[in-house]
Amino acid sequence: MAEIILNVDVRKDVGTGGARAARREGFVPGVLYGGGEKPVAISVNEKDFRKSLYTGKLLGHLVTLKYGKETQPVIAKDIQFDPVSDRPMHFDLMRVDAKGDVKISIPVHFKNQDECAAFRQGGSLEIVRHEVEIVVRADRIPEELVVDLAGRELGDAIRMSDITLPEGAHATITDRDFMIASIKVSSAAQSEAADEAADAAAEEEAAAPEAEAEAEAETEEKSED
Repeated sequence: MAEIILNVDVRKDVGTGGARAARREGFVPGVLYGGGEKPVAISVNEKDFRKSLYTGKLLGHLVTLKYGKETQPVIAKDIQFDPVSDRPMHFDLMRVDAKGDVKISIPVHFKNQDECAAFRQGGSLEIVRHEVEIVVRADRIPEELVVDLAGRELGDAIRMSDITLPEGAHATITDRDFMIASIKVSSAAQSEAADEAADAAAEEEAAAPEAEAEAEAETEEKSED
């Protein structure tokens, strides 16, 4: 993963007024916190921030923060957007030790759906968890947790133990092997099967009187003989 570097300035004006002033000047206001130190009001050039944001590797990933001559490994914990313009309005960065453990939620990615015979048999993927919270070393944070669906069958349950984590990482839920997803017969396939069963029953019911009539006729012929 390419390293993301954020060049920030320390804001002297804090609070709502200071944040608005930063936005007017083309900056996104934010706050740096954690690591046993006091929070610091910061700001970053909005254009540079957008470039980092659009990589998809800013939020929830290890980032190098530069301010003045100092650098600090951080994790972007939250980014707030304007609900109308979608402009970034504020961000939170948490100080971390690059080789220390952090608690973070990672998205789950399902691959090889086209190699899963269960889907060709009318199965559908029911996702229970779209992301999983794990404890992992900050410099080993994965972009996603991968679930390989190749070879999976109808009725299969995909659990946390099916996911490979970085060395030393573990889920924050440790008391059970919790479910991530399952492969079930889709409602459309169930409906189609029910319709076919109903049609077969109707055809059988319609054919019954005819079969009875033929049987009676055959019995009468035998009686006449």
